[in-house]
Amino acid sequence: MFLFSLVLPALRDMMDGNALQFRKQSIHYRNSREAILLQRSTERLDIDLLVLPDANLILIASVIEPLRGANRISGSELYRWRLLTPDGAPVLTTSDIAVPAQGAFKATTEDAPLFVLASYNWRRSATPALKMQLSQAARYRTVIAGIESGTWLLAEASLLDGLPATVHWEDYEDFALAYPEVRAVKDRFVIDGKRLTTSGSLPTVDLMLEVIRQRQGYSLALEVSRLFRYEQPSFHGDESLSAAAAGLRMHDPRVTQAVRLMEEHIEQPLILTRLARRVGISARHLQDLFQQSIGAPPHVHYLALRLNAARRKVIETTASFADIAAATGFNSASAFARSYRASFSESPSETRRRLRRRVTPSKVPT
Repeated sequence: MFLFSLVLPALRDMMDGNALQFRKQSIHYRNSREAILLQRSTERLDIDLLVLPDANLILIASVIEPLRGANRISGSELYRWRLLTPDGAPVLTTSDIAVPAQGAFKATTEDAPLFVLASYNWRRSATPALKMQLSQAARYRTVIAGIESGTWLLAEASLLDGLPATVHWEDYEDFALAYPEVRAVKDRFVIDGKRLTTSGSLPTVDLMLEVIRQRQGYSLALEVSRLFRYEQPSFHGDESLSAAAAGLRMHDPRVTQAVRLMEEHIEQPLILTRLARRVGISARHLQDLFQQSIGAPPHVHYLALRLNAARRKVIETTASFADIAAATGFNSASAFARSYRASFSESPSETRRRLRRRVTPSKVPT
């Protein structure tokens, strides 16, 4: 996985002080019970990535890095991925870096979600054989996603007929003309039943965060989003980006201020009316701004911040759960445990036991 460490700095730079969001405006979203990718679960999800030649490294990282982050933060293998290519040989990316494959893509009865990743020169790979394989795979795959130019491949294989789909904004007009049977939309990503499409690298990160949010909850998705933090150096010493704000695309300074106040009052949480008063607006207005900016009400975001702070203490310290509960604003250890389990699908003690079993004793030098 060392290749993707080369990509992360570029990914952070592209964010340019902004970060990820969970809002559903500017996306098309229709969930389906068939879409196992979006069902609440603590079971490991295996995903196949079909990478085509001339794909961008950053596009590949946009799919994998959020999943890797979810695994690292949770301390569990929630996601596992396999890189496939049309012939099983390494593919050369646009950066002239070859990405090794773990096998050749074949039309089998496997039902794991399939992500088709393509950037430039996708037509060279759109052979009749590959299109036939994609059509056959669609009979069994629970989900098939077109990532950036991968949308074109799905359309070529008639897998998007009658469905909404998105592509890179530069290609929108051409795509809409080429495939009138597909409902082209200008969105960051589209989820429609068993078909997913994205319009670029950063929208793909947004999609993967939405997958994590649906499967493991808002708290983990928020924590993963903060891994992609990028702080533009400031010329003013008193200007800083709140750690809680990292991972959120907040265009309204009142939301930014509210999040900073939340972070500063983890131990003794502010009630909504007091928080809104400190920001200078009504509680109802603050709720509306949060919903518009990050797609979650203030109390949901506040609870996620406190639970994530508590989870770090559970993992990184030996403090008692009662002390952790008090330090993160819960009235009692039992109230903390209930909220923790509801968010992370295990108790604080189960988290500690599970992670400590994975730690192997250090070898003592002789």
